[in-house]
Amino acid sequence: MKLGVVLFQLGGPDSLENIQPFLYNLFCDPDIIDFPFARIARQPLARLIALTRAKHVAHHYAKIGGRSPILENTLRQASALEAELRKHADARVTVAMRYWHPFTEEAIRKMEKHAPGDLVLLPLYPQYSKTTTGSSLNEWARRFHPTGWSPRVHVIERFHEDDAYLISLVEAVNRSMAGFADPREVDVIFSAHSVPLSVVEGGDPYQQEIERTVELVWQRGGWPARRHLCYQSKVGASKWLGPSMHGTVQRLAAEQRKHLLVVPISFVSDHVETLHEIDIEHREQALGLGIEDYRMTPGLNDSATFIQALAGLVRRQVSVASLGGSAG
Repeated sequence: MKLGVVLFQLGGPDSLENIQPFLYNLFCDPDIIDFPFARIARQPLARLIALTRAKHVAHHYAKIGGRSPILENTLRQASALEAELRKHADARVTVAMRYWHPFTEEAIRKMEKHAPGDLVLLPLYPQYSKTTTGSSLNEWARRFHPTGWSPRVHVIERFHEDDAYLISLVEAVNRSMAGFADPREVDVIFSAHSVPLSVVEGGDPYQQEIERTVELVWQRGGWPARRHLCYQSKVGASKWLGPSMHGTVQRLAAEQRKHLLVVPISFVSDHVETLHEIDIEHREQALGLGIEDYRMTPGLNDSATFIQALAGLVRRQVSVASLGGSAG
């Protein structure tokens, strides 16, 4: 059996010089910037936002090595997943980044050389949003026009309730929780990337799926700690999902809480939002407010349990389709 898998991710700048073009691509996305007459105004607006934002975040990337590690982490995930799938199939896994290399068309060219009969599209966003999964799949639809190759395409739009994925999260939290002397004194902060309220009010299921993931992880973990959910990475002046992580840390410090564990619940690999925003920026905030012990659960990255979860998703998707089930 010849099998192909495309892993979709956001992407990130591979140098300080490429921060601005990366951000330009991001803010040119019609699934991100959409308003009346956006087709006319989107590009100049994207240039302005990218220029302003690049100056703001350049030192963030500088503090984590001068580039985003998301491609390196995603390539490791792809390599590990390919090795796992090749135990039972002639499998090839490629990576399609949305806003920086390797772009979707680059992934398509690589996959055409393999020409699998079954092709699984797997966005690495556990919870569906039109701004992430939706955007990646829209870009795929615009770019995928193979000649002489007609694979059966299977799409995994979400996996926020998948048992193996949830187990990988619980294992990660357990490893971090073991560093605290008394888990009863710990406040566990689940942090997700925020989205504009207008997106959620328009019917996007992202918030509901984030809350569902947190609930299921908490049930499986059974920790005697206190639980919180917040959102991070807001951009611009419009209203976004809250409460913010900044506000959550501030509130817990005011309540004289001393031990915080942050779990990045919407990210499956480490990048600037975890390594800088959570682990540097909010660490400084917390310690400055009197928090004594501040920790972050590392991203799932290429942990064996998470790779097994991805492999299970792929295998089930192809098996269901071969039995006459629907992809999606």
